[in-house]
Amino acid sequence: MWRHISERLREYPGRQKVAKALVELGLSIRDSSTICCGGIELSDVKIARFLGVDRRTVRETAELIYSDPGLRAVFEKTRPAGPFMGDVAKFLGYNVIEIYADPHAVGIIARAAALISKENIAIRQAVADDPDLTPDPKLTLVVEKQPSGIILQKMLKIPGVLKISTY
Repeated sequence: MWRHISERLREYPGRQKVAKALVELGLSIRDSSTICCGGIELSDVKIARFLGVDRRTVRETAELIYSDPGLRAVFEKTRPAGPFMGDVAKFLGYNVIEIYADPHAVGIIARAAALISKENIAIRQAVADDPDLTPDPKLTLVVEKQPSGIILQKMLKIPGVLKISTY
C-alpha cells in the first residue's frame, strides 16, 4: 500500500509526509476528504502544525487521496490500531520484548509466541512495525512476566532474528 501512495505523491514531499502520518496513525478520510480518527473529525490546521507543514498541504493530500478510487477505498476503511502498551507496560506490571529481525522473514511471530507459551506466559499485545514505513522495524511483545534467559536465547536462534531487547 505505501509504495502505491508514495509513487502517487513522489513529486510532493510534504504530501508524502502527511500521507505517511495518516497511515502510521490509522487516520481515515471520509465524506469528501475529511480526516478522521475513528469517528472524530480532525482539524487540518492541527495536523499541519503537528507535522510541520502548511494546512493547505494537509487539505490537498486529503483531496488527492479522496479523488483516487484505489486510495480512497483504503483510507475510508483505515482505523487506529488501538493503544500501544509498550510505552506503559512497566506501569501496568508487564514486560516488553523487542525483536529486531529481517522484515521479510516468515514465522517470527509464531515461533516467538510458541516459545513464550512454553513458559505459560500470556502475551498481552503484539505489534509489528511496517518495514515500508519504519527504517528499523521491530516486533514488540508485551508479556505478563519476564521470560527466562533460556527462552530469550532460543528467540535469538529463530531464523531471521538479529537482536532482542527486554525491559
